[in-house]
Amino acid sequence: MNPKLVVGNWKMNGRLADNRARVGALRGSVPEGVEVAVCAPFPYLAQLADLVAGSRLEYGAQDVSEFADGACTGQVSAGMLGDFGCRYVIVGHSERRSLAGEDDATVARKAAAALDAGIVPIACIGETAEERDADRVEAVLRRQLDALDCASLASRLDSIVLAYEPVWAIGTGRVATPAQVSQVLALVRAWLAERVARPERVRILYGGSVRAENAAALFDLQDADGALVGGASLDAEEFAAICRAAAPASP
Repeated sequence: MNPKLVVGNWKMNGRLADNRARVGALRGSVPEGVEVAVCAPFPYLAQLADLVAGSRLEYGAQDVSEFADGACTGQVSAGMLGDFGCRYVIVGHSERRSLAGEDDATVARKAAAALDAGIVPIACIGETAEERDADRVEAVLRRQLDALDCASLASRLDSIVLAYEPVWAIGTGRVATPAQVSQVLALVRAWLAERVARPERVRILYGGSVRAENAAALFDLQDADGALVGGASLDAEEFAAICRAAAPASP
């Protein structure tokens, strides 16, 4: 069984001094049996590489171009991220889908580009409040997942991480109930079982107002393999508490 994976998404936050203090507080706080990563804005990746050196912390980026190096002004290729030693990259976050107009096919191409460079994509899926209210959760998630089952990814689905983030719970303070999360995670696991020889090895994360007080209940769910943490990852003490909640129980 894979260890739980807890990923902090700093979003568009960070300054050199703040990053140094935040990572410094985290370096000694990664519990045994938990993998912890921090995804920072592009300008801070070099600093992050230095800050996590010699620790058990991993790091990654928040987005990647679907294209290789070339005439794509303003974008960052997977090869560039590889030069910085990024372990992970987030693709398809709801904020990218809404603010940059990324569709399901674009997310799949970005995931494929990351894998080609040896970087693990964390592919985000999730429904809006309107879609949930219209009882379209399963249809929306299957559409997003099916886009990942494309020619460039079909044989590599077991190499990605999936993150379920209900859009209505991101940055709102609202969190999906354990029953709601469990239902979706089971759906995702069943989808994987139709396509991957060992679906239990593909990690599925939950994201959406994850806090120290609700983390343990989320990690206890059968198909929950970790969390993608937004705002709470900016508070080193709270993020460390979330990581501790993911640690295996003592025998």
